Formats: sequence, C-alpha cells, structure tokens
Amino acid sequence: MKLAVIGLGVRMGYLLNEVFRPADPQLRVVGVIDPDKKKARARLTPTEGRSVKFCSSVRELLKQTKPDAVAIGSRCDLHTPYAVELLAEGLPLYLEKPISTSIAQAEELEKAAGTTTSKIVVSFPLRMSPLCRKVHEMIGTGVLGTAEHLLGVNYVPYGNVYFDSWYRDYQTTQGLFLQKATHDFDYLSYLAGAPIVRVAAMLSRDRVYRDSSRRKNDRDQSALFYDRLGTPETGMNEDSSSALLEFANGTQGVYTQVFYAKRDAAARGSTISGRNATISFDWYQAKIKLVRHHEPFTETISADSNLSHFGGDEALGRNFVDVVKNDAESLSPLVAGLQSVYACLAARESAHTGRFVQVRQVGGMGSSRRNGKSHHRVADHADAPGR
Repeated sequence: MKLAVIGLGVRMGYLLNEVFRPADPQLRVVGVIDPDKKKARARLTPTEGRSVKFCSSVRELLKQTKPDAVAIGSRCDLHTPYAVELLAEGLPLYLEKPISTSIAQAEELEKAAGTTTSKIVVSFPLRMSPLCRKVHEMIGTGVLGTAEHLLGVNYVPYGNVYFDSWYRDYQTTQGLFLQKATHDFDYLSYLAGAPIVRVAAMLSRDRVYRDSSRRKNDRDQSALFYDRLGTPETGMNEDSSSALLEFANGTQGVYTQVFYAKRDAAARGSTISGRNATISFDWYQAKIKLVRHHEPFTETISADSNLSHFGGDEALGRNFVDVVKNDAESLSPLVAGLQSVYACLAARESAHTGRFVQVRQVGGMGSSRRNGKSHHRVADHADAPGR
C-alpha cells in the first residue's frame, strides 16, 4: 500500500507504526502534509524519511505521490475540509474523530459522501474492541430479552491532556462532547442497535480546571490552573458533562464523562439492562459480568488487557488495510461518524440551552424543515415525541 498522510502527529504516528504496518508490513508512506516536517519525518522509517514528499495541498499530494489511500490525522477543525476534498477523488480514507466540529461541516461532509465511491474507516476503535464486540454478540443472542436501558461512564484518568496541550484550544476542538463522547455515543448506539434521536445534557466548566491568569485572585486552592484555557464566555473545555439519550428503537440511555479522575478511579464502560438480565463491562478492568435476573447464575468473562484503545485500534487497522487492498467493507463507516457527530452537537446545544434537542439523522431525518431548508430543531418538554 502506498499511503499518504495528512497530519502526522503523535496519534497518527502511533497508528502508522503500531497499527497499520503490522497489518501490512509492505506499507510505504509516499507523501505527507504537515507543517512540522522535522517531527513528522522522525515518525517515518529511515527509508521513508529520505524519499517521502512533503506537500502543501491535497492537489499536490495526489499529483506528486499517487497514493492508494489517505489517512487524515490533522487538527480536528480540518478533518472535514480535507475529507471533502478527498472524497471527490474516490480514494479510501482513514479519518480521525471527530470527523466534523459543527453542523455545517457535518452536513457538507454528508453531502460530499453522497456522490463518492470512497470507502471511509472512521477512527472509532471502541466499537471494534474485543470486549465491546463480545457484549454485542451476547446482546444478539437475546440473553437480555431486549436492551431497554444503557448506562455509559467515562472517568478519564488522563483528563489533564485536554487542558495542558493543544486540546485546550476550544476553537479547534469545540469541546469534550466532540472530543471524547463521540467515541462513546458511537459504541452505545452500536450496542443499542439504533442511533440516538433525542438528547438532554448538562456540563460543568471553570470549577476544577481554570485559566492561570486567574490564579492570583482565586481562593480555591484545589483548582488546577493551566495557561490559555479560555473562559465559559469565550469557550472552554468542560470539567465533566452528562447526557440523557433516547435511541430510535425506544431504548433509553445515560452517559457521563469526568476529566479530573485519577489512579484507580479510572472507569470506562457500560451497563446494559433488559427484562431477563443485566450485562456490565469495563475496559480498564477487562471484564464482562452477566447477571441473570430469573436464574441463580452470574457469569464473569475476562479479556486481555493492555491493548491500544482496548484492542480496537488493531482491529480497525486490519479493516483499513482490507478496505484498501481487498475492497472490503468498512466496519466503522462514515455514517457512524456522522451520526455520532450529530448526537454530540445536539448534546452540546442542549447543555447550553437547557432543553431537549432532537438529533439530526443521516439523510435529514430528525430535523425540522422550514421553507425547504433543514434546521437543527430544539424541542422542549411540550413537543417531545411520544414513545
């Protein structure tokens, strides 16, 4: 495979060398778009470092290198512009999340996807992890009856990365629903077997993580101060955020993410309940627990631990190589990325307005239409849809 890379930073460097190359040992990076050529070159093999072409535009990249596929790992606000330009070429793409950072971007990407032959693998490794796939398989056997309720939690032990690195730039990231919950909304929809159609959310900001310019006048010595975090008025990442979720099949869900957890407080996983049983799993514990409600049996399944994104990266890497070389179907397709973005944007809107928000659906469903134009509709309790 001749691969071109847009944005060869830490994350894409890891994927390239620890995920894509093991899946295709003959893979060769032929072109790169990245403003930091020195660091990008250091993430390549010595042979690639000497021969790779650094380009300044997609047009130059394609003309000079003629790649078989492109991996996009640029800053978040550039994912959509690069993807839209490349979709016109029909090449297979590996696209980092969040695939868009606004409704306008997501709609532009969805429109471009409707006229392309490109196959896209979205970077949603959680749905591909062995633990999540096993739970999906168990739900499919009917052991729960039907999945009626999902609880998703993400207590992030490395949350400071969103405040002491470039992730703190809200104008680039647009908040932590898009940065983190996009993963979780995707795997929760995967387990529920339906997209999210309605959401109510809240968030907290400026309580734990604060801008260092306020340190002198701040009496709360427990606050964590960092430079250039912004303010609630200008935009800043949240300390924690939560959402109520309604899925298209009537299943309900609750999700919460916390960014100041440390050490053994780390937790990421879900509890799925039906009439007949409850399944719970946690990626950090690498365990699945099945409690049968009407029988005196509880079962525990252990999985391998210490895998990147809990084993999902490796599975996505193999799928990407298979898409490029064998025209296989993407196991984490663009529609999943779009649906997650629409849900995350609805959650962020709800958190700022204090209202339930209908989630735009891929294809335009779930949005109101006025004068032939689609609008992201805000619903209050009075006009919420029936069950």
